[in-house]
Amino acid sequence: MMAPQPLPALQVIGVRYRGSRLAHDDERALDAYAASGVYSQAQVPVDVVEPAFPEDRREEEETDNLGLLGGAIADAVASARREGKAILMTGGDCSHTTGVLGGLQDAHGPAARVGLVWFDAHGDFNTPRTSLSGMLGGMPVAVCAGLAYPRWRERSHVVAPLPSDRILMVDVRNLDPREEELIRATDVVVAAPAPGFPGADLAQSVASLANRCDMLYLHIDADILDESFVPNHGTREPNGPDMEQVQAAVDTVMATGKVVAFALVSVYGQGEGSEVSVASGIELIRAGLESWRRHGLPAVTPSER
Repeated sequence: MMAPQPLPALQVIGVRYRGSRLAHDDERALDAYAASGVYSQAQVPVDVVEPAFPEDRREEEETDNLGLLGGAIADAVASARREGKAILMTGGDCSHTTGVLGGLQDAHGPAARVGLVWFDAHGDFNTPRTSLSGMLGGMPVAVCAGLAYPRWRERSHVVAPLPSDRILMVDVRNLDPREEELIRATDVVVAAPAPGFPGADLAQSVASLANRCDMLYLHIDADILDESFVPNHGTREPNGPDMEQVQAAVDTVMATGKVVAFALVSVYGQGEGSEVSVASGIELIRAGLESWRRHGLPAVTPSER
């Protein structure tokens, strides 16, 4: 296996949306991140872009719109990866995951072995048949895996559905009953975020996934943290890991030298408790970039197609 390469440059993709709609009265912490200077933690050149939803193409079906925004995100990811940049997506929410995966497939080809490491209090592996609420934000991993809403997936440029044996979920302490059944019926692995939590051993699970993949996409929903760290999060959950435990888990993933894309989403920039949540978001980005800088990128090149 080739040694990881240093980070050459960082492409920050800021998503100022909740679903497909601009997050009015909530800048999704993007302005706070920029003001904090946290992106400089990468110690490489940084460029920031904010993909825009094509309003002239908006449709009645929201999943189609999520696919359109996913496509815009995918274009930004693919352009940066073709230049060899590391990808950091901030702002937004878990529904924008499809765009990152689609951009990686655009840049590296649909046959590239991409692994998804999913840090979240929830699995987001629901389909319309398993979901208790019908919440689309609880379905993007299932969409990536080809289990629901093919137009959302395809418009996000995900040509090849993500095989379930390339999905590693970390924590997911609150699953809908039928969602949990679906996860257990696949090859998805659920790992513990830290010792003392339920799940498979994280280090072993990450190493196994990395050995089977060309590159990894590390996705973090801020609600993996205990609710005390994200008090205004719309889906906050009690009894979660603390900041140090999540940072240590992030370093375990970054230490593989296989991460090409890193996302931190669902930090609510407005409302009571927002100062605590935004500070948590800044700290997770800071620690993640510092770890990424130390461990580097995999030696993968863009597709010739």
